[in-house]
Amino acid sequence: MLLRQPTTVTEAQECVAQGAVPIGGATLVWATWQRDGFPELAMSLRGLPAATAVEAESLGAAVVLHRIDHRVPEVLRRAAGSVGTGAVRRTATVGGNLVGSSLRCLLPAALVLDARATVLGPDRPYETDLAEVVAKRHLLLGLRWRTPVASGYRKQPAEAGGPPPLVVATAVHADGEGRRRLRVAVRDGYDVLSESAGCDAGADETLDALERTDLGALPAGARDVVREQVADILGPLAGR
Repeated sequence: MLLRQPTTVTEAQECVAQGAVPIGGATLVWATWQRDGFPELAMSLRGLPAATAVEAESLGAAVVLHRIDHRVPEVLRRAAGSVGTGAVRRTATVGGNLVGSSLRCLLPAALVLDARATVLGPDRPYETDLAEVVAKRHLLLGLRWRTPVASGYRKQPAEAGGPPPLVVATAVHADGEGRRRLRVAVRDGYDVLSESAGCDAGADETLDALERTDLGALPAGARDVVREQVADILGPLAGR
């Protein structure tokens, strides 16, 4: 297998045109390759500056999870820290988790940040939403978002080899007129739901509004965790 490491977007497009298979840490495909055979040409984005950024409002797709630190919002940092073992986090990448994994542990966090994705199209990079990235499995270059007022993340305990653990991510955003809105994303099994509601009136009113969305159809246990997370994030903001 020949591995290419482009350092510019143009070089990356040339690799894609030549049929290169995008890889990050290869944590999700290595066993398959050992069984079925390795591709002739692969491509890593770790030499591409746009794909390796770790900043307050952006994160590159080639960033390995253990590099996600205090520079990004709490919800994204805690989501990355909950993935696998330390050895996995030192190898697995943002792009691999969001696009290559069926669990997509970072997706709820990215959704509540209202993140936009930059992907590599056939002619140029362009920005799109996360739904398109997940559905069409685009070649992800990175994410961008606005810094939230506050954010939080909870991943319920789960037995190894069992169903995916419940994940609840939250973030509060302020608009230009001082109003606040809470975004909530829940991974229940392999499905991810994302909803939002104004939160200036307090936790009870916000929860009532969220219950009238698709989140209200979640199992009772999942809704209890949502209520706890909403109370946890809105409580410190009361009166501010």
